[in-house]
Amino acid sequence: MIETIKNAWKIPELRKRILFTLLMLLVYRFGSFIAVPFIDKTVLSALVSGNSVLGLFNVISGDNFKNFSIFAMSIQPYITASIILQLLTIAIPALERLSKMGEEGKKKITMYTRYAAIGLALVQALGLAFTLEGFMTNDSWYAIATVVLVVTAGTALLVWIGDQITEKGIGNGISLLIFIGIVSGIPGAISTLVTGVIAGNFPIWVAILIVPFVLVTVMGVVAVQEGTRKIPITYAKRVVGRKQMGGRNTHLPLKVNQSGVMPVIFAQTIAMAPSTIASFFPNSKFWTGFAGIFSWGSFWTTLVYLVLIIAFGYFYTTISFNPVEVAENIQQYGGYIPGIRPGKPTVIYINKILNRLVFAGGVFLCIISLIPIISGNILGLNIQFGGTSLLIVVSVALETVKQLEQHLIMRNYRGFLK
Repeated sequence: MIETIKNAWKIPELRKRILFTLLMLLVYRFGSFIAVPFIDKTVLSALVSGNSVLGLFNVISGDNFKNFSIFAMSIQPYITASIILQLLTIAIPALERLSKMGEEGKKKITMYTRYAAIGLALVQALGLAFTLEGFMTNDSWYAIATVVLVVTAGTALLVWIGDQITEKGIGNGISLLIFIGIVSGIPGAISTLVTGVIAGNFPIWVAILIVPFVLVTVMGVVAVQEGTRKIPITYAKRVVGRKQMGGRNTHLPLKVNQSGVMPVIFAQTIAMAPSTIASFFPNSKFWTGFAGIFSWGSFWTTLVYLVLIIAFGYFYTTISFNPVEVAENIQQYGGYIPGIRPGKPTVIYINKILNRLVFAGGVFLCIISLIPIISGNILGLNIQFGGTSLLIVVSVALETVKQLEQHLIMRNYRGFLK
């Protein structure tokens, strides 16, 4: 990885992309210190520290929610909007046609996602303002309107920063914003752990086990993220003009975790929805009881969370990988899978292997996601920076390095052709 970054830095165009990405991330971190007016941050910070749902939301936001900066909602509205648009793509024929129109169609869907994200951010900001009214130093309509507009504008700015990084920088902008938010909380988590051990709040064996736990988790994430199932493909010999083509063996690589970290993020957003909605109605007995049943870490919420991770794994793989199209391309170029007939049998065979891989990847994501929940329920430790956070950090780092390598390969080929 270090060698890849060194090689990329030597190329002027890639150096500009890296510097642009760092500049945008710096703007994000700078905005994290701009506080929203009229909010009593001391009381809010104490509430977040004692609430596992808000604590998990705060980790992903990079402490922006706890400090209630202009980026307090982070990019959660954008993630929710992405889920809604992807579901509507299957349900609405017009959106399905757009998704199959290539780059132009993707641009329009991305535009709709941005608009939906701003709308959701406005609704969520209103909910936050009325929920946190007791934490406000001024509860006038002007103060509430200011909080709503500032927080909504902060989310809109984050969406723009993410898009700019994706277009002009290196890596996926939205993923990098989540990445930098989680990483920025590591020094604070270490400080809390050390202080807790010294004060006797945490047993010493917890601090000792954290290092091997992190190393094993990172190795596991890398192994699964990089793991592939290679399906052998043989291309028959054919004559085109005076040239003989084909007659070679290759393979179709299928990743073990085809959908990456997105199922965890999507499932987390939906699983936290009941508690989030209930927080908007603190005086309602129905919603208070509902939140108690579906509180974060409870049996039912955990069960729904794990089922959603596997379900979103299948869903995300379905919309990103088309076995029918792959089988048609293999047959079109005279290829076949040894022992499998071209056409429908090939589709069935690829689907069979893909389903097994998605399930295996989903089980791995479930195990990683269970770690902070188990530590909270069994050991009594409120560890928000757990397996899920490590999964996101490692996955985004691997994805960004791969994009750097792709840019390097493109530049090398271009230089060779010149």
